[in-house]
Amino acid sequence: MIAMTAAISTTSTAWASEITLLSADGAIDLVGELLDFSDNTYAIRTVLGDLSISASRVSCDGAACPVIAAPDADVVIAGSDTLGQSLMPLLLSGYAATRDAEDRQTMVGGSQQVFAEMIGDQGFGDPIGSYLISSSSSGDAFTSLADQSAQIGMASRRILPDEARMLRDTGAGNMIDPAQEHIIAIDSLIVITHPNNPVDTLTTNQLRQIYAGTITNWADVGGLNAPIQLIDRAEGAGARVVFENRLFGPNIPAVPASAVIATDNDEMAAIVNSNENAIGFTGFAFQRGAKPITLINDCGLIMTPDAFSVRTDEYALQQFLYLYNRGDLSDDTAVDFVNYAVSAEADDVIAKAGLIDLGVDRRAQAADGDRAQMLLKADVDDYVSGIMQDMLGEMNAYDRLSTTFRFRTGSSTLDPRGRLNLERLTDYLEAQPTGTRLLFVGFTDDVGAFDSNLRLSNNRAQQVMEELRTFAGDRLAAVEMNATGYGEIAPSACNTDENGRGINRRVEVWIQLATG
Repeated sequence: MIAMTAAISTTSTAWASEITLLSADGAIDLVGELLDFSDNTYAIRTVLGDLSISASRVSCDGAACPVIAAPDADVVIAGSDTLGQSLMPLLLSGYAATRDAEDRQTMVGGSQQVFAEMIGDQGFGDPIGSYLISSSSSGDAFTSLADQSAQIGMASRRILPDEARMLRDTGAGNMIDPAQEHIIAIDSLIVITHPNNPVDTLTTNQLRQIYAGTITNWADVGGLNAPIQLIDRAEGAGARVVFENRLFGPNIPAVPASAVIATDNDEMAAIVNSNENAIGFTGFAFQRGAKPITLINDCGLIMTPDAFSVRTDEYALQQFLYLYNRGDLSDDTAVDFVNYAVSAEADDVIAKAGLIDLGVDRRAQAADGDRAQMLLKADVDDYVSGIMQDMLGEMNAYDRLSTTFRFRTGSSTLDPRGRLNLERLTDYLEAQPTGTRLLFVGFTDDVGAFDSNLRLSNNRAQQVMEELRTFAGDRLAAVEMNATGYGEIAPSACNTDENGRGINRRVEVWIQLATG
């Protein structure tokens, strides 16, 4: 691997045929005159001399870049640029490693497509599969699956009901069936400003007013007297759909006419970094030096986009990243790749992409933490106070795991992530010492009578415990399990809308490891 830095380009001559060669991992960054492109290799003239670089290692930027036609591929993967530009190339490399193969990736047909060919025996054998990643928007994932121009769809949002019905009508099956809908990672949507902007914190209400165009000056939110330059994504982009739904709910305002529209995550960060008055939002992996903003929700809860909060779904501006396939998918090459992408084997690759995997994380429940302090300071009657004291006592004895089970409104049915949580939790607990104690702790939203919610939370905790026992069988025979419920007393989000209530309808998993 050639290790070069961007500093090389600062002294280069501006040739008419100048190009920039970039690798995704930052190891190659060269500017020079394009001399030739043949045999999938760039020949360029730089201040260091003439160099040859394989197109499998770099992307080309510049008007003189050759347009490489996309070859036919065994598997076409189409959709969201959030997945296609960062995660999917790395996942293909990780998948190749599990097959003792080498993947050779080339930018083709422009900067939005990557062709990957896998060669067996660490690159010394025969081709064993080829893949074309086509990055655009989440909506394109479903149209591509519908016309069968792609076998796998990438989406940074969940499929919409109209899209699912449209695909069902084409014979694609039930798109929300666990065999067709796959959560592979989580991406926090980070609100970003220029590093020189003195504003560090915004309330969600302030952010709503900024994106509705009613707050237009930084001085109105504690900043300098300067106009706010709003940066948004195009209509239909997965990140914009998630951002608007999480921030506004069903009452999404029109985008202000002064807003600048970024075509993708990279351009969003680049625009914000070039304008001290700009504000935008992008995936966690695409900050590129921009300053992230801490958010305070409408209930006064601080929302920090750390991995634990994201895994528990308690940071509001986040999105699950999905792969989708038709129900009639029969290509073993595509099926095997999807199975790898949802497995624990892919976690390291997901982390390398700057995203958050679905692994199990553990955190102590500190007595001076936000939740404990909220319970201690709550203005409630003696009955509720007694329940809160019971909860504080259990918190003192147990750590919390990031695995969190959620339910649909008024239902005992787990959400789509439930089965994946059972799989990951079983694997995690199987590796813990004999005598480990587990406590399933149920919570509800605040709709309904307090005592009814208390019973409901306990019943849901019991249900999840039994589902884990059934799923794991004798694999967790050495783990002691109990369940309890605390109803509505410790919300993780505001109960003012369905998103918040959905976050509060949960069963947490607390753990006490055996000692001695």
